[in-house]
Amino acid sequence: MATLSSLLPEPTQVTYDQVGSFQPTSRAVVSTKFQPPPYGHRKGFIPRAERDFGDGGAFPEIPVVQFPLGMGKSKKKSEALAVQLDSDGKIKYDAIARQGHSKDRVVHSKYQQLVPKEILNEDDPDLQRPDEEKIKEQTESTRLALEKLTNEKISAAMPVKRAEQRAPAQYIRYTPSQQGTTFNSGAKQRVIRMVEMQKDPMEPPKFKTNKKLPRGPPSPPAPVMHSPNRKVTVKEQQDWKVPPCISNWKNAKGHTIPLDKRLAADGRGLQSVHINENFAKLAEALYIADRK
Repeated sequence: MATLSSLLPEPTQVTYDQVGSFQPTSRAVVSTKFQPPPYGHRKGFIPRAERDFGDGGAFPEIPVVQFPLGMGKSKKKSEALAVQLDSDGKIKYDAIARQGHSKDRVVHSKYQQLVPKEILNEDDPDLQRPDEEKIKEQTESTRLALEKLTNEKISAAMPVKRAEQRAPAQYIRYTPSQQGTTFNSGAKQRVIRMVEMQKDPMEPPKFKTNKKLPRGPPSPPAPVMHSPNRKVTVKEQQDWKVPPCISNWKNAKGHTIPLDKRLAADGRGLQSVHINENFAKLAEALYIADRK
C-alpha cells in the first residue's frame, strides 16, 4: 500500500525537528563530459566535433582529417564590407568598386560624376594652356627620363658591363665641438674628402629581382546608368505576351485546342497574304468565255 510520503515529491530543502535525527541526503553531480572510446574499441568511430577528442590529440588509427582543439583548421576571413553612409545618409554602394584600390583611384559610380562641370570663369589659370617655355621644360624632362630608362635596358642586356662613372669628390669642412690641444691633434677645423665607392662591374646581383608579386586589383567597372523606373503600359504588356507552344503532332493529355490558338502558335498570323495575279487573269478569261 502506497503511503502519502511516497506520493509526494522530495523536498528541496532539508528540514529536521528537535526529536528526529538529521540525515542529510547525498546528491552526486553526474558528469556529462564526453569521453572517446578506448584504444582498440574505436571501430566505426569518426571524430567530427571538438568534444569528440576529449581534450586530447588526434587518433592516428582513424584515416580521416582531424582537427583536435581546432588546431590546423584554416580560418576563413570574411570579405564582407561594412555599410557606409554618405553626407546625405544614403548607402555608399561605390565601396564595392573601390575595394582593393587606393584612396586616390578615380572611380565613377554616380550620375553627378559623369555630368561635365560648368565653367564659371574662363580666365582661371588651371584652364589655360601652357606657354612655350613650359612645354619645352616638360619635353626636356620627359626626354631625359626616357633616355635614362633606355640606357638602363641597354646596359642590362649587354654581356659585360662597363664601370659606372663615379661622381666627383666632395670636400666638407667642419669644426669639432670639443676644442683643445688634447682633441683632434690640436686642430680647430678639419676637411673631409668624400668619394663614392667604386663598384665591381663583374659582381653578381645582391638582391633577387625575379620575385613574383601578387597581382593587383583589376580596373574598376564601368558605370552603368539605368533609366528611371516607369509603369508598363497595356500595349507593352500585350507586345511582351508570348503565346504558348502548341504542337500539331502531339497532344498527350487530349486537350481541346481552339483553332485560333493553334493558328497563333503556327505563326500564320504573322505572314502577309499575297494573291497571285494569275487568279485575276483566269477569272477574267472565264467571264469572257461565259459571255460568248
